[in-house]
Amino acid sequence: MTEPASDTAGTDVILRDVTLRDGLQLTSKLLPTERKVEIVRSLLAAGVPELEIGSLARADLVPPMANSLDLVAALTEEELDRCWIWVATPRHVEKAIAAGARRFQYCFSVSDAHNRANIGRDTEDSLAAMPSAIERAHAAGGSIQLCLATSFTCPFDGPVDPDRVVEIANDPRTDGAADIVVADTLGQAVPGQVSSLVARLAAESPARRIVYHGHDTWGLGVSDSLAAIAAGASVVDGALAGLGGCPFAPGASGNTASEDLLFATRPSWLDPDVFGALVRLGEDIVTELGEPNRSRARQGARSEADAFDWVLR
Repeated sequence: MTEPASDTAGTDVILRDVTLRDGLQLTSKLLPTERKVEIVRSLLAAGVPELEIGSLARADLVPPMANSLDLVAALTEEELDRCWIWVATPRHVEKAIAAGARRFQYCFSVSDAHNRANIGRDTEDSLAAMPSAIERAHAAGGSIQLCLATSFTCPFDGPVDPDRVVEIANDPRTDGAADIVVADTLGQAVPGQVSSLVARLAAESPARRIVYHGHDTWGLGVSDSLAAIAAGASVVDGALAGLGGCPFAPGASGNTASEDLLFATRPSWLDPDVFGALVRLGEDIVTELGEPNRSRARQGARSEADAFDWVLR
């Protein structure tokens, strides 16, 4: 591959693919465990550094997550070392540990209204339970993230005060979380907002990785992610084909497409063959699910055999 086209390209910022969690949440079809295992192994074999593979959300509320623990149990310890699972309570952590998980994304919303809709409790209740979740994760030899949904906008309360985000991130009860995940749950943020918040968190929590989770509601998913990287984020989330959204956040659109983020950042492990394989994998998944493909990379590369080569050179 030739020299990257931008300052953020080629820096090996970590892509975490969230297709199997946030990507599937709004779909109407439960992918069989065996198919999910195939997708995990395809992504890992391609070189995607980290994945988010499932959720402990109630299966009656989020049916596509019903077999998340079966998926965890089907993977090897080595594979699970690169896979995160979404949890919202200490009990979730216990259940995931029993299945074999060791990486946990402990998520709650900055906004009380969204946290009640998403998790069934106030933000303070989720924050108060976090030390117990951290203790359980560490006792199992695992790692846990602090994930802050609605870091920019709440579908019920509107704009979220960035000071509140920073306050929660610096709360002593989050000590022990390895990362801070900043989530633009609705995809309403613009690059300047993302840059400002990520820079503040990176400056005040230098020992933690900053993960940016964006959505592409207004077509700014890649731009916001690049702004986050430039401001200090070392991990960005994406889902193949731009799948996804939050079932408890009216107005949320699909995730930023993993393919588009890879095209923009050009990590050293990416080559034309790998890029083409990932674009085709995304296309296969949305075809199986009957969902639209929102990836710009798919639109740009089409299905020409040599297109994946020239778009990366």
